[in-house]
Amino acid sequence: MAGGRRAVFLDRDDTLCKDVPYCSRPEDLNLLPGAGEAVRRLNDAGFFVVVVTNQSGIARGHLTEKDLTLIHDKMKRDLAAFGARVDGIYHCPHHPDDGCECRKPKPAMVLRAAKDLGIDLKRSYTVGDRLHDVQMGKAVGTRTVLVRPPAPKEELKEASRPADNVSPDLTAAVEWILLGERK
Repeated sequence: MAGGRRAVFLDRDDTLCKDVPYCSRPEDLNLLPGAGEAVRRLNDAGFFVVVVTNQSGIARGHLTEKDLTLIHDKMKRDLAAFGARVDGIYHCPHHPDDGCECRKPKPAMVLRAAKDLGIDLKRSYTVGDRLHDVQMGKAVGTRTVLVRPPAPKEELKEASRPADNVSPDLTAAVEWILLGERK
């Protein structure tokens, strides 16, 4: 949406929070060091912050939609302790073999968030730790940041359209975003 709000689309696991495979309990979800402050800086700069996350653990039977809601409620409380907030959370509950349109790298989650929240994708960013996060961001026209580690080096070699920036963590990614906005 041209003229809409700027946003930063964040992957959840290993970008915003420590990755716990098929995390199914709120107490197992923890913010990565510096993540709360980084999100607050984005909030203070006027960005919407939207989490977009593949959660195939639902299709695999490791957790339910209710479990995921409780996990995300804890994430929001943890962020609030830093004076930070997310403006939306979008997830794909499907198995990778389902062929759905919402599983990253397909862009349906971002497109839905842009419509729901009035976001201008050309003025927005996508930040994640995997190639599929970058591919999704590129597909919708956002600028992209690959956070590594832990992204495998072989993924970088496979990228036909590499990220606009590679940062060691969310804090550095946010610094790059805000520096670019000041220019």
